[in-house]
Amino acid sequence: MKSLFSFVIICISFQLSFAQGNFIKDSLDVYIKREMTRWNLPGLAIAIVKDGKVVLMKGYGYADVAKKTPVTENTEFQIASNSKAFTGTSIALLDHYGKLKLDDLVKTHLSYFKMQDDYLTNHVTIRDVLSHRIGYETFQTDLLNWAGTKSRKELVENMANVTPKFGFREKYGYCNMGFVTAGEVILAASDTTWDDYLTYHYFKPLGMTRTGTTFQNFITSPNASKAYTLLNGNLFEIMPSKVDNIGAAGSITSNVNDLSKWVMMQLDNGKYNGKQVVPSEVIQKTRASNMIVYRLGIVKGRNFINYGLGWFLHDVYGRKIIEHEGGANGFLSKTVLIPEENFGFVILTNSDQQSLYDALSEQIISNVLKQPYSNESEVYYKGFKEGYDQEQAAIKKLKAEVAAYKAPADSYKNLAGVYSNKVYGKITIEAKDGYGEVSFEFHPQYKGKIQFKSPTAMIIEYNDESSLGLKEIKVTDKTIEIKVNEFVDMDTYLFTKI
Repeated sequence: MKSLFSFVIICISFQLSFAQGNFIKDSLDVYIKREMTRWNLPGLAIAIVKDGKVVLMKGYGYADVAKKTPVTENTEFQIASNSKAFTGTSIALLDHYGKLKLDDLVKTHLSYFKMQDDYLTNHVTIRDVLSHRIGYETFQTDLLNWAGTKSRKELVENMANVTPKFGFREKYGYCNMGFVTAGEVILAASDTTWDDYLTYHYFKPLGMTRTGTTFQNFITSPNASKAYTLLNGNLFEIMPSKVDNIGAAGSITSNVNDLSKWVMMQLDNGKYNGKQVVPSEVIQKTRASNMIVYRLGIVKGRNFINYGLGWFLHDVYGRKIIEHEGGANGFLSKTVLIPEENFGFVILTNSDQQSLYDALSEQIISNVLKQPYSNESEVYYKGFKEGYDQEQAAIKKLKAEVAAYKAPADSYKNLAGVYSNKVYGKITIEAKDGYGEVSFEFHPQYKGKIQFKSPTAMIIEYNDESSLGLKEIKVTDKTIEIKVNEFVDMDTYLFTKI
């Protein structure tokens, strides 16, 4: 879920050739340690595969800062949206064996699937929901979906209440609900839950013994990493998100040891240890473009980004790159395949306020493709720091405006009550001494502290500030807005008093 900005990199004229991984063998170790310090990143794990072999597998820093527990190749992280490639591959596998067709209507397999517009209900296919092209804006409805208490089926049923921002197949919009729907299609077509389907078709055949799909499996593991974020520039441990209900979109937990096997299988067209785990036709089907994301012609060496079945597809200096990233509370990760170089890697990290996972990926890709060296982490950090400082300044200004405004004594009592939104459901506001407290029907772990900054404007400060943020919202005597960080949900939700 968490998404950070990428920046155009200006190359300098120092060339560093790959040549069996000189940078990887001679410089990468020093590079990672140095840049982790720059980013205040507690822990990182990486596995690199070349020509069917693991050429590097290592952990850096700490899985638990307080206990000084080191990250190893077996340290487990939430991999979030890297789960989508497993889901896309599963649907392609079911298509291969005739259990469904990618261009089947979703409603053919899920009788309860319904969108607000009957035309969409009668035309949305399985390929559509896997390709981010059903008309949803990026992250639309994820305030409800992410770490909530509604079941997978209930989330799919709730799609009938949602008005898509775009026309059908008109524009790319990253849609977690599309993958939740695909996960339920897997259950309907195979009579096997998404979780069990992955276990028996990938985890067991590949020997991914420390990979799972549930929050409980993760938090009870002795190898699980802690989750961290930055608040006011300081590192804090936070609680990982329980996202079992959106499993097919992002609930897998794993380590680089296990994921290196997934990467090797992908690079060998479905084979692992000489056994065809996934038919090669299925692997290729997941890498076929289904939706244009956007074109990057202004960036040297890059011309397009498309989406396949659980993979982003783009070009870099004449090579096709197949990749995905993932973000959850306290975790950011990346999986990259370069089939023409028989090369791939996975990076897992345990802080959600950094772009090193992305910069390091670009650094490795650039090196493999023999491009001039520049410290991409340094450039990424400059942009990140500028954005972070601007955000902190804006928050400071909002808090100062609240402190300067003297709200009438009965303001929060007048706000108290239950409010409803057709997409989310209900929130409850209770009057406290000098502020209001918002509770969320489907997120008992969330609380929001609301304070007036003017007669019609407030700020809402969440107890899960690293995920939801601090936002300015508008209020009337009958309505209140709810906003969260855009990397969770870009929408503004209007709740009306019941």
